[in-house]
Amino acid sequence: MRIFVKVAETASFAEAARHLHMSAPAVTRAVASLEAMIGARLFVRTTRSVKLTEAGTRYFEDCRRILSDLAEAEAAAGGSYATPTGTLAVTSSALFGQMHVLPILTEFLDGHPAMRARTLFIDRPVNIVEEGIDVAIRIGHLPDSGFTAVKVGTVRRVVCGSPAYFERHGVPVAPADLRGHRVLVSTSAWASPEWRFAGDQRVTIDPILQCNTNEAVIAAASGGRGLTRVLHYQIGPALLAGDLQIVLGDHEEPPLPIHVLYPEGRHAPAKVRAFVDLAVARLRENRLLN
Repeated sequence: MRIFVKVAETASFAEAARHLHMSAPAVTRAVASLEAMIGARLFVRTTRSVKLTEAGTRYFEDCRRILSDLAEAEAAAGGSYATPTGTLAVTSSALFGQMHVLPILTEFLDGHPAMRARTLFIDRPVNIVEEGIDVAIRIGHLPDSGFTAVKVGTVRRVVCGSPAYFERHGVPVAPADLRGHRVLVSTSAWASPEWRFAGDQRVTIDPILQCNTNEAVIAAASGGRGLTRVLHYQIGPALLAGDLQIVLGDHEEPPLPIHVLYPEGRHAPAKVRAFVDLAVARLRENRLLN
């Protein structure tokens, strides 16, 4: 089962053999033996690809669950189930990870010197299983996945600008007023040319500047170059410093939820349970997220 799962994960007999420190023929024989034993073909093999069959896909999920239960039993017998060990992989969006997840992760490492960690802070959807992620912090409404999700806060979509900009161009009082203002956008976060507000109000914007990072567009807005729309945690420091002000607050859509997400539920290993407990506590304490 372990050999089969590794082949499925890597989509390659040779790559699986390398990970398992086995020869490629030995891996091939093991999978063939498994197929003969269960009486079903698990892979479709060509000279260029290795893909799971329909039966193989179902069997893959069952094997992952069985091997997870076995690892838990082995860890419990050895005592490591109660002690965080190994490497923890955590993902979130880029700026949120840098601002709010990284401090929690470093605190976790300080408390567990034997642990190691890696991050994937990136503004794109991440497949938790395929990319070997233990814990994800997600902003937005979650699709049904079977994963365990713990809500830890909310974030607002806000329109903001600098005091200097408002002195020169006035303050918008309704979403429709945005058509007369200089608009800045981050293409990484707001690719749509339409901004939506409460009451199904919609405004098609014509930005004078498009930046590929949130940091860049926030810097431009703080410098008085125009209005932008971001998640409010992203401008927390600028708000506290007085560099930015939020407008159109009465017209905002309902806030987006923030969840800590992890696959194994109550069967999660100690490293995941310990980090999730800390992350949930710290994120719920964060005034910018509640």
